[in-house]
Amino acid sequence: QRLLLLFHSLDRNQDGHIDVSEIQQSFRALGISISLEQAEKILHSMDRDGTMTIDWQGWRDHFLLHSLENVEDVVYFWKHSTVLDIGECLTVPDEFSEQEKLTGMWWKQLVAGAVAGAVSRTGTAPLDRLKVFMQVHASKTNKLNILGGLKSMIREGGMRSLWRGNGINVLKIAPESAIKFMAYEQIKRAIRGQQETLHVQERFVAGSLAGATAQTIIYPMEVLKTRLTLRRTGQYKGLLDRARLLDCARQILEREGPRALYRGYLPNVLGIIPYAGIDLAVYETLKNRWLQQYSHDSADPGILVLLACGTISSTCGQIASYPLALVRTRMQAQASIEGAPQLSMLGLLRHILSQEGVWGLYRGIAPNFMKVIPAVSISYVVYENMKQALGVTSR
Repeated sequence: QRLLLLFHSLDRNQDGHIDVSEIQQSFRALGISISLEQAEKILHSMDRDGTMTIDWQGWRDHFLLHSLENVEDVVYFWKHSTVLDIGECLTVPDEFSEQEKLTGMWWKQLVAGAVAGAVSRTGTAPLDRLKVFMQVHASKTNKLNILGGLKSMIREGGMRSLWRGNGINVLKIAPESAIKFMAYEQIKRAIRGQQETLHVQERFVAGSLAGATAQTIIYPMEVLKTRLTLRRTGQYKGLLDRARLLDCARQILEREGPRALYRGYLPNVLGIIPYAGIDLAVYETLKNRWLQQYSHDSADPGILVLLACGTISSTCGQIASYPLALVRTRMQAQASIEGAPQLSMLGLLRHILSQEGVWGLYRGIAPNFMKVIPAVSISYVVYENMKQALGVTSR
């Protein structure tokens, strides 16, 4: 009976058949805009006679063999199956239906994502610290490489020093997630107006603005993270991370003033747009190309393909935005390095290009690439286990 009711709700013109346009309308009513090609793939996975329409018997037989309660289940799985955090910046927040907001599923999804990000960042913290170390200290003259950087850090502070700065890196996940989620919801509402749903480019604008809003509010934590990552043994007082964090903040405010907590803010915000834009564009292009060439009977590419697409798209986004990330890190750190010139963003870019050439803008990118696959893998495994532990079911 439920299947029959659902069939009639999708059969908009009540002609006894569901076609491609009715699939698109149904998704649009749920707040998801899909292309004609995507709708055709969904229909093709159910179509047994090659007519590209589904009658009641075909619909009933398909869903009796592939158990499903309603179309929201499909959309739910589609929206929430690929939350990945590689420690650069959190992905654009998930969109949650009114039902998910009422049942509390939205906060369970965010908690699962935050825990996955925390475990992933902790697991890859040595590579992250090595990246920052090389961004700031590597040059043509010292020829600092991956092995040399690791040896230098261990020699100065022991094995535990490889996790310096990770505490605050994990600590900032919760406020960043919450601010980005709330900002995304408000910006979407402002852009949408009277529209039923948003187009891809409008979602990108909303996601970028939400990311910029979150970064503006939590940016002092980014500066503190860089300073704590690069600190020498005994530089900041305290036995615990919290005490050292407070002492670091106190020293910055006393010696450099409040403005120092926003050093490197401009290149940081500018870097969000190419990273997010290229990441999204490459991900969608690779996924759709794979579906066109290799998936003839399903609209679901499978988790391995999604992970591969996500890894490649994230790498492309990092290549485009890495010079701005390097400039940001150097601006955050330069006041704490003796004899370092205090340069603006453009001044620092010119200085790096004149002293080290174009390659100087990519110092530390090797450990950055090395951490992508383990970070994505850890993030995905922990996210799936956290969802199960919190009672969030993917159907």
